[in-house]
Amino acid sequence: MKRINVLGIGGSLRKKSTNSGLLRWAQQHAPEGMTFALADLSEVPFYNADIEGDKPEPVQILFKQAEQADALLLATAEYNYSMAPALKNALDWMSREPDNHLLAGKPVAILSSGGGQGGARAQYHLRQVCVFLNLHPINKPEIFCNAFSDSFAADGSLVNDKTQELIMSQLSALRDWQRKLSRD
Repeated sequence: MKRINVLGIGGSLRKKSTNSGLLRWAQQHAPEGMTFALADLSEVPFYNADIEGDKPEPVQILFKQAEQADALLLATAEYNYSMAPALKNALDWMSREPDNHLLAGKPVAILSSGGGQGGARAQYHLRQVCVFLNLHPINKPEIFCNAFSDSFAADGSLVNDKTQELIMSQLSALRDWQRKLSRD
């Protein structure tokens, strides 16, 4: 079977981000047949049509990663009942390419770490954005983590066995979804 290239994009820019911890764990434990790259959004400027023709290097790197990706794993913190601005900004940049070719039709899995509801509201908002961008999110398993629990080490690394099992299930579902969509 063909290897599936997954691009993990996290919306939190903090070095000790628990959302980044989720992505790092997924990258380190990707199932067989899956390669995994992580996008670095720390230097991606806010989308601006004035610089769209002369894209900054961090944007060019993001585009190259997205071009090579067969599927996306998006991790978002919840800011004011919505998704993290860095993630939305990255999606805005990528969506401006002709025919939305970097995103359209790609399968996506979503996970989050946040306060009381674990980022649920941010995920539901992100799903609305996915509809417009013609991304195809998997429905289950859903992963909502409490960022302030003992599920994470002080450096943001995921240490909770149950969440690790859920991520493995989600990655397997993403792999299966990508293979199904690529056959159609």
